[in-house]
Amino acid sequence: MRRPRLNRLALAVLALVTGGIFGVAGTIAHAYVLGVIPVGLILALLGCAALLIGLRLLLEDRWITWIAGLGMLAMLLVYSGRGPGGSVVVPEPAEGAFPIGIVWTYALTGVVLLVGAWPDMSRLRMAPTGEATGGAEAGSPRARRIDP
Repeated sequence: MRRPRLNRLALAVLALVTGGIFGVAGTIAHAYVLGVIPVGLILALLGCAALLIGLRLLLEDRWITWIAGLGMLAMLLVYSGRGPGGSVVVPEPAEGAFPIGIVWTYALTGVVLLVGAWPDMSRLRMAPTGEATGGAEAGSPRARRIDP
């Protein structure tokens, strides 16, 4: 069932804003390290992935997931550059240091691409033999009958 255009637009704006908030929070918090464990990076990736997976599972419209991911990546881009006061949230790594900012950039992009491109598994149905039928039921145009 398709949603009315106004509802879809409001949902898209909400997804963009929410993705942006998660993108800002992750970009600011990704650099937190506890000893040698990049706690901020792990939590930021888990939070962003959880939002995208939740949107992907709850809504039948894949575009909402892409829009939320776009909000995350846009805020990553905005906050990765040099600010008006000269401050940098995602600095270049020192010589020989672990490039946590670069890992955050590529990992977030990978999460957005992976979750957004994940196929819709709700249409698959398990046959009594345990094989996926792809939704082809007896009598449907996609069902084929093979006689021995």
